Amino acid sequence: MPPLRLKYQTIEFGKTDIHLCSLRDRQQFDDPEGIAEKLGINSTLWPIFGQIWPSSLVLAHFMNDYQLGNKRVLEIGCGMALPSLLLRQKEVNITATDYHPEVGRFLDRNIALNADKAIDFMRVDWAKDNTLLGLFDVIIGSDLLYEDEHIDLLANFIAAHASPVSEVILVDPGRGRKTKLSTRMTQFGYDLSYQALPEYEQHFKGHILKFKR
Repeated sequence: MPPLRLKYQTIEFGKTDIHLCSLRDRQQFDDPEGIAEKLGINSTLWPIFGQIWPSSLVLAHFMNDYQLGNKRVLEIGCGMALPSLLLRQKEVNITATDYHPEVGRFLDRNIALNADKAIDFMRVDWAKDNTLLGLFDVIIGSDLLYEDEHIDLLANFIAAHASPVSEVILVDPGRGRKTKLSTRMTQFGYDLSYQALPEYEQHFKGHILKFKR
């Protein structure tokens, strides 16, 4: 199997630069021990984690000016963890999570590229008990709802790890599941508002959802 082909880029957020190593394209695959396959991640799905998706860029730009103070923040389904890397540069208490077995390795590499402090990372399965993860004041994520079954899994996972007083900020690119998710979040006591797109992302066709309780 040929070695993974990578690419390096720098994304600017005002005066802050985030340096990223990601997969060159969606043709990359490297699972010699079958770890991802055992988790249900086939060769087609394997490289998805290693791309910088539009929703992640929107979330990062939105969080760049968001006032978080000393709140504890969780990024769900972080992939390349662009928002987490940006928030860590701002001294935010951020924890990143994902299901893919390679995310942690790429996160460590990108932390080193940015000469930044470590970011807590945990590989999680939304369908399982993740008690050790703890509770968070703010939960963020982008482009998380690929299948209908993800709606309940995501809502339940958020409910299990959100502090009683909390905010949830999700970027949805328009996959047609935000209404069902909003209904589930309402059942957990959240109110929904739609947030304005950042100046740099006015072309984006999706939505920024903010749930608060």
